[in-house]
Amino acid sequence: MPEINSGDTAWVLMASALVLFMTPGLGFFYAGFTRSKNAIATIMQSFIVMGLVSVLWVVVGYSLAFGPSQGGLIGDPTEFFGLRGVGAEPLEGTAIPHELFMIFQAMFAIITPALITGAFAERAKFSTFLLFMAAWSLLVYAPVAHWVFGEGFLSVFSANNLDILGVNLGDANALDFAGGTAIHVNAGAAALAAAIFYGKRVGFGKEAMEPHNVTYIVLGAAILWFGWFGFNAGSAGAANAQAVNAFVVTNTAAATAALAWMGASWLMTGKASVIGAAAGAVAGLVAITPASGFVQPMEAIAIGGIAGVLCYGAVRLRVRSGLDDSLDVVAVHGVGGLWGGIATGIFAVAIIGGTDGWIEGNGGQMVDQVVAIAIVAIYSFVVTGIILKVLDLILGLRPSEDEERLGLDVTQHGERAYVFDEGLAPMPAAPPASPPPPPPAPKEPESAENG
Repeated sequence: MPEINSGDTAWVLMASALVLFMTPGLGFFYAGFTRSKNAIATIMQSFIVMGLVSVLWVVVGYSLAFGPSQGGLIGDPTEFFGLRGVGAEPLEGTAIPHELFMIFQAMFAIITPALITGAFAERAKFSTFLLFMAAWSLLVYAPVAHWVFGEGFLSVFSANNLDILGVNLGDANALDFAGGTAIHVNAGAAALAAAIFYGKRVGFGKEAMEPHNVTYIVLGAAILWFGWFGFNAGSAGAANAQAVNAFVVTNTAAATAALAWMGASWLMTGKASVIGAAAGAVAGLVAITPASGFVQPMEAIAIGGIAGVLCYGAVRLRVRSGLDDSLDVVAVHGVGGLWGGIATGIFAVAIIGGTDGWIEGNGGQMVDQVVAIAIVAIYSFVVTGIILKVLDLILGLRPSEDEERLGLDVTQHGERAYVFDEGLAPMPAAPPASPPPPPPAPKEPESAENG
């Protein structure tokens, strides 16, 4: 029986914590983009997903994603139900405990549905939102994670061949080191469906909807950048050279994309946008995610630079289209993940991850990448749309128009993010003064008898 490596275990434990930290970072990032009346409702959506998905993952989500494959489509839901059989023994092919691999993957399962929330920010009924997150986690994320990360038909670990319309999809072994397809393309396609089914915010296109706190945006982006080192380097599953390379290229791509987005927006508007730099860094992080275990630093510069410009262009296109994707999840995560998946097929080198890409003469890898991206995007969009339609018919997706205008902080949670008027409240009325003493009683008139 293989032995547990304490160094690998310590690193993946740390990486798991870093990835979890990304989700509240995402909450700050998203909340900064909203209006102040929806700030804590937006943060709450990210925060509560940590609780909801953590429980679902332990009970059945992990088994669906990483249980023994059922024809390449889904894991056996009973194999690891309630984490039965998931303990201190090393996971096959690694030197870390099986339970550690499980909790590391749980952090991916948490942040993926949280990403979607930016598409319908400021207009979601909280009760329906909880059901949507639960259903999406089990019906969309878990199967896709199985296809790409587990033993599913798109995975490099797959022994299953799946034929659709005469195409053997078992040969489409996509490279996705840390989740470009399974997480970002998946969330981006779901965000597109959510933006369509939720509809536009009240006043969209007619009222100013300016971000209320740019400081939150930069803080959130910085936390995401920091946590992403666990996201990508932790996906090596060990403290090894591939983890170091993933760390380096992650930082390089994020830095390049921040400069590229800022430069593109500076060229177009004449101003060096702070929001643009923050959003650009996130776009670069998204794009390097699938490639981080397969490319070198110079390729990371190309991936990040193109991601910054491409995602900035996608945001401008979204504005012209009239789609109310509130926080541009499709433009950043969908388009960034799409580019990252394709870029992996272009720039991969065997010296880093064992597989060459198109530039090194393996053009077939590009086909595998495109097939995997298309399947995941279509599945996610269609199933997300079905879930939302059913929930809309049963419960309704949105609060009333009056509640939306008042803000979700008050109407959904009964609290406010900021209380600026506390010191300006009127002083309580002074108590009334003591009543004056009663006047002396009048003297009785003298009687005649005393006269």
